[in-house]
Amino acid sequence: MSYFKGLQCSMCQKEFAAEALYVCDSCLGPLEAVYDSDAIRRDLSREVIESRQPNLWRYREFLPIDGQPQTGFFSGFTPLVRANRLAEELGMEELYLKDDSVNHPSLSYKDRVVSVAASRAIELGVKVFGCASTGNLGNSVAAHAARLGLECYVFIPQDLEPGKIVGSAVCGPHVVGIDGNYDDVNRLCTQVGDRYGWGFANINLRAYYAEGAKTYGFEIVEGLGWKFPKHLVCPVAGGTLLPRIRRGFREMREAGLVEGDLPKIHAAQANGCAPVVTALERDLDHPEPVKPNTIAKSIAIGNPADGFHVLETVRKTGGAGASVSDAEIIECIKLLARTEGIFTEPAGGTTLAATIQLIKRGVIPKDESLVVCITGNGYKTADVMTEHIQKPSSLGRTLQEFEDFIDSQNKHHLEGAG
Repeated sequence: MSYFKGLQCSMCQKEFAAEALYVCDSCLGPLEAVYDSDAIRRDLSREVIESRQPNLWRYREFLPIDGQPQTGFFSGFTPLVRANRLAEELGMEELYLKDDSVNHPSLSYKDRVVSVAASRAIELGVKVFGCASTGNLGNSVAAHAARLGLECYVFIPQDLEPGKIVGSAVCGPHVVGIDGNYDDVNRLCTQVGDRYGWGFANINLRAYYAEGAKTYGFEIVEGLGWKFPKHLVCPVAGGTLLPRIRRGFREMREAGLVEGDLPKIHAAQANGCAPVVTALERDLDHPEPVKPNTIAKSIAIGNPADGFHVLETVRKTGGAGASVSDAEIIECIKLLARTEGIFTEPAGGTTLAATIQLIKRGVIPKDESLVVCITGNGYKTADVMTEHIQKPSSLGRTLQEFEDFIDSQNKHHLEGAG
């Protein structure tokens, strides 16, 4: 049974058929999925969810497909890590990391949204599946297209990190590098989708794609024992994830699965691409486009498609925004790895650095529960850290050389302590 009813404009509430549509023809507002909420409340329970397979489709009543899922059977259900060592370093009492850096199969939160978009694409008869990407989305689209046997096109900026290009190309799609930034790539893909009728995950299939992001929030609630945290810090790129986490929280509460106040949701961006944080600081209704210039390429989107909804969500939940320097991003990648053994990409370093700033500002009290969103894996962007880590010690093969090395290390520590 499907609980999905169709699409509706998030601005003027005009209703639309559940096709490959993404913008209202009356007010140009973005379209979003609507569901039979009464039926969900009647039929769904915690026990039903807990009895299902550990993947994102355990919440399928809240997802926009008519039939059976087509992919994503091992995606989602990623760890919610109680980060005690990091919490101690930051002076926090209760800190969690929602770690999508180990999501299957492409090691980022994009496997959630692509699983839903690809499943709906099959239902709509799409023959060519593609995306405009800053890296992680391309990796996921290529992987899921390969699994489904769909022809695939991944459009990227030419200056993307090599690891992310390889992560897409290895699956055999057509990878197209564009001389421009992400916003230039996105503009071209919009034209291609209109001309050829292809299905672009984050453009004409965006209304379905975005709904997959809700599962990130669903899993946080379930992982906390069916409770909300007090605070959540989320990176912002195109703006898909942050507002859908709130929507997922709200839908779970409306379905009677969880009680209490929604968390305060905070936005994290890099100084070199911070249109949302700037709009929050200047009290603007919409972010003003910027030209990205940051090492955090996966969130370097200067004109976020869902920027308005990010601003609305942060403000309605009582959250805040913080932007951070590339140097802070590097230090927080190292901090997370040193304290919790998690190697995140620069987007995760951005989120942790913004979290630290919000704690220092008193926006996040140290005695309130906090979830930090880690959305991508550092092994994809390892070249970013090459100049910022300690080089391996070089020794010969004898025990005496190693003992001399240990003695010199001990002497160094003693001198440092003195």
